[in-house]
Amino acid sequence: MALFLILALSFFTVVSSRHNYTIDQKIRDDSDLSQFYSLLERDKVAKSTLEYRAVTIFAPLNFAFQKFKGKPDESLVLYHITNSAHKLNQLGYTVSSEYEGNPPLWVSRVRYENKDEIYINNARVVQQRSNFVQNNNLGKKQVLHILEGVLEPVRSTSPEVPIYNPNAYEFMNYSESLDLENHRIRSFRHRVNYNNKQNVFTAEGKFTFFIPVDEGFQPPPRPDKIDDKVIDGHVIPDKVLFTAPTEDGQEFETLSYTDTLKVTISFSTEKDGKEIRKYVKSHTIVGDQQHPNGVVLAEIVKANIPVRNGVVHLIHRPLMVVDTTVTQFLESFKIFDPVFVKSQRIFEGIRSQDDREDGPLYKLYEVIRDTDGDFMERLTRMRELTLFAPSNAAWRDPSLNLIMRDRNRIRDILHMHLVEEKLPMETIIYKNINQAPTLTPRKNLYFNVINIGGNKTLTVEGGGVNATVIQPDIAAINGIVHIIDRVLGVAHTTVGKKLAADPMLNKTYQMGKAQGFNTQLDDMNKRFTYFVPRDYAWKKLETRNPSAHKKLFMHEFAYHAKQILERHLVVADKSFTIAELANMTQHEAKQLPTVRDVVKFKVKENQRSFYIEWNNDWIHVFRPDVECTNGVIHVIDKVLLKESDIYVTGSGYHLHPTFGFVFCLLLSRYL
Repeated sequence: MALFLILALSFFTVVSSRHNYTIDQKIRDDSDLSQFYSLLERDKVAKSTLEYRAVTIFAPLNFAFQKFKGKPDESLVLYHITNSAHKLNQLGYTVSSEYEGNPPLWVSRVRYENKDEIYINNARVVQQRSNFVQNNNLGKKQVLHILEGVLEPVRSTSPEVPIYNPNAYEFMNYSESLDLENHRIRSFRHRVNYNNKQNVFTAEGKFTFFIPVDEGFQPPPRPDKIDDKVIDGHVIPDKVLFTAPTEDGQEFETLSYTDTLKVTISFSTEKDGKEIRKYVKSHTIVGDQQHPNGVVLAEIVKANIPVRNGVVHLIHRPLMVVDTTVTQFLESFKIFDPVFVKSQRIFEGIRSQDDREDGPLYKLYEVIRDTDGDFMERLTRMRELTLFAPSNAAWRDPSLNLIMRDRNRIRDILHMHLVEEKLPMETIIYKNINQAPTLTPRKNLYFNVINIGGNKTLTVEGGGVNATVIQPDIAAINGIVHIIDRVLGVAHTTVGKKLAADPMLNKTYQMGKAQGFNTQLDDMNKRFTYFVPRDYAWKKLETRNPSAHKKLFMHEFAYHAKQILERHLVVADKSFTIAELANMTQHEAKQLPTVRDVVKFKVKENQRSFYIEWNNDWIHVFRPDVECTNGVIHVIDKVLLKESDIYVTGSGYHLHPTFGFVFCLLLSRYL
């Protein structure tokens, strides 16, 4: 009986202790929240709030403090507490914090990879560990949510100038007294006042503000270009966009999106090794004489500053303003020079724009600088140009390691990225421009447009490399810059893998799957010269001989399809560029060994295009010299198909039933 009473008493003690298990105790007992609890214990106001009031607490995990770049003192705690209890599904788009002035916490709900995510400011909520609800000892309901980031309010660095819950305009006015990591924004504030645009930044509601720092107002003519429309182009209305929950590439209308001017803003991210950098771009879709069409790219130098009417991002230069050449754009992301920077800091006392060891194209600038030649001079002299600029990550491809030591090769590669005319993406797409000559002799770039998720994406092929334009239409005075994800002109795949990856060669690749024809194309012990009909060529065949075209792609006729492709594939101890073939056959046609037999070609150049003569027909080489690691592809505009391969019946054209048997006889007769 005594044992029963002891067990019963123990049970009721456990139940009672669980019933009184407060939020304070929950945080204290969770080892993943120890850093937050240590700050909570030191803040008397926060401890009192938990003891007497209903609250919602957003508690950051320990690892969030490890990556936090600010000062994690107890003054932060009240910014993580609200004065009412809310489960996640009860949160509106904003809640008031207990920090001085009750600045808001902004709530974002996004769907990412089929999951609904919630962010408080820029910190993701760990939903599976959140929604812990309990009453405190006074019966007040309290809720605990767990965050992956530390929340940081606007904080004053001057005791004489206390700043509580500023709006965006007050933020600019008192910026010298705020902790902004030595960034100054006086120049933009002056332009806002000069153009009487204060109301844009004082307006109540939800906004995203982009404010350029003072270093971005060089060279001197630039400040005068910051007019009222440009200022409006730095503000997104009705949305509070923190960087983490905002999808890259999604365009948002600015206050400059009107009947006469249409300007959008979008975010982008660059991963460079372990570094992750955020950029923002303005896209002037419809401009005017003072505000030209195009994209202006700016790095976010300090992101996610919450204010009463939204969020502020500090950027390294103004948006919408096109006042630099392509050369100046590249030079705006110079390599870190410690001697120069030290002198600049001494004389200016600020972070100079030359104190930049990053930027979306700093590796390209480094390659140009370290390669002897006139590439930068040519960029400067050209009145119109388009630069397809490889990203920083593109230059880290291991296949470039050996080539980087060959300065002559690197010079040719650099020139392959430069076209002597302005080619914005819209022009390429809507004028159906499929190729353009580069500054490397006899080297063209070839364009293709693909649809990804309903959006049009531009790819560019040069020297056997297919690259995707990841940042199009960066505008400059004398041209356009497109950032691409690969360095052109450096082969890194076999003939087989190139065929599989190139959307223009899909039909030939699909046919080559028959009887394993494509398998040989990855053999590194052979050297191939493959005359590949592009999809356009197969389309022409389908229009002319629909029955024959249909049968070539049917399983029952796989053997005949294989024989057709064998006619296009030359295998020798070396591969042949189109210039070599033209030189070899300038006087007479030459025989080249194909997989089955031999094929006889003659190649000529006419108005910077090449043609091959085969079977008394001149066939255009749409894209010559697609370099691969085990050969070269020449993309042609017609299938090497003879009339004798097809016979006519009352129902149309068909493959000849004795094609395999008579192939050799026909070859000797018609070649």
